[in-house]
Amino acid sequence: MTASLIVAGLGPGAWNRVDPTTQQALLDEAHSVIVRTLEHPAAAELARRRSVTSCDDLYLSGESFEDVYRAITERVIASAQRGATIYAVPGSPFIGEFTVGRIKVAAGAAGLECRVMAAESFLDALLTAVGYDPLDRGLRVLNAHDLPTPLLIDSPTVIAHLDQPVVLANTLAALQRVLPEETQATIVVEAGGDGQLLLQETLDKIDPVLAGLRTSLFIDAEPGGLVGLVQTMWRLRNECPWDRRQTHESLVKNLVEESFELIEAIAANVDGTQYGALEDELGDVLLQVLFHAAIARQEGAFDIEDVAENLRQKLVRRHPHVFGSVSADTAEEVKANWDRIKEGEKGGAVAASLLEGVPVGMPGLERAAKLQRRAAEVGFDWSEVPGVIEKLREEVGELEQAIGDPSRIDDEIGDLLFTVVNVARHLTVDPEIALRRTIDRFSKRFRAMEAMGPLDVLTAAELDERWEKVKSYE
Repeated sequence: MTASLIVAGLGPGAWNRVDPTTQQALLDEAHSVIVRTLEHPAAAELARRRSVTSCDDLYLSGESFEDVYRAITERVIASAQRGATIYAVPGSPFIGEFTVGRIKVAAGAAGLECRVMAAESFLDALLTAVGYDPLDRGLRVLNAHDLPTPLLIDSPTVIAHLDQPVVLANTLAALQRVLPEETQATIVVEAGGDGQLLLQETLDKIDPVLAGLRTSLFIDAEPGGLVGLVQTMWRLRNECPWDRRQTHESLVKNLVEESFELIEAIAANVDGTQYGALEDELGDVLLQVLFHAAIARQEGAFDIEDVAENLRQKLVRRHPHVFGSVSADTAEEVKANWDRIKEGEKGGAVAASLLEGVPVGMPGLERAAKLQRRAAEVGFDWSEVPGVIEKLREEVGELEQAIGDPSRIDDEIGDLLFTVVNVARHLTVDPEIALRRTIDRFSKRFRAMEAMGPLDVLTAAELDERWEKVKSYE
């Protein structure tokens, strides 16, 4: 290999902060110098001292960062193949410089020796400016152009690459969703430079115009979002008398109640306008999950991380068409794979019945639908909707015949409801949600009737008339 390519860091600020050995190499006219950008004090000063080639034009012409990085790599390698070249980047070549790794790989492929000259990074300068030691409570460093989901701010965090106002605005919005309202952050502009600016403000007060190529955020706050919720639940379990007294058994009724309230919120959101209520009820159900996990953690059994990891592994295992090489092009194929893998997880034991595993405690309508789906797997089902409708008529007739016979009436009502669930299943309607919507409509209409005046003074015909009038208002 030939020693024809050097990657050098320009440090975080002015030319006088560049390592003297790097300065000497950069000023040596025996090298061609390519700078990633002139939008940096040391790079601008270098350009005043000697001829350099900038890659700023590639940022203007590229459609994506990937296009830009590819073009920069090609430019640098082509120059190095012609003669000794230094590629100079802001800060350290090892932090936040996504072109450097690509150039090193491309240099190796081209038979070029690539040497890297380290430098002080923007991160060193930023931590010095805010006075934080990352070994104290750790440090998370994020790229504003690629924020993770979920966004976990559970330790002091630096968010860099806030190069445009829209990027800073979007980052602040994302942080406000997962951090307490009063959270403050330090915005750092030109860390390590002569124009260094530190401004501490609440997230909602930071002005997006402060965005720039050398702008970063430093956040050292109480965790919010999912991490903050887990910590809050753990504190309640340890410090609140009511929370300390709860057991898995005592919380069952809360889980059932919150689940039904979530179902109600889903039914109410059929037109997509009630997401606020849905969000709130999802939170209440999540609380129950965290509560049970906190109790289990206290007993040394498992914690919420174990629950999450167990679920993650299960999802990966049961979706081989996504995470493996299995092919599944339809929802039915996915379901078949899921059931097959689930059976395998049980050690291959053959279930005593196809109906095994359907919880007795499920709501009646949903349990009926699930049992019917299981039976349908072996063909015990109607092939088309008309057959189920005919069965429904048959059950209505049997109920009419049973009226007056107390020994039969319960069974016939049950048969009728079971068949109604079958009709709903064939029409891909959730019977539980459908019934709840009907109950809600009835309640709304009846209240409207009451609002029009007393009902107990009306005849049956007048009540029907008022009911029809209320329906017509809808």
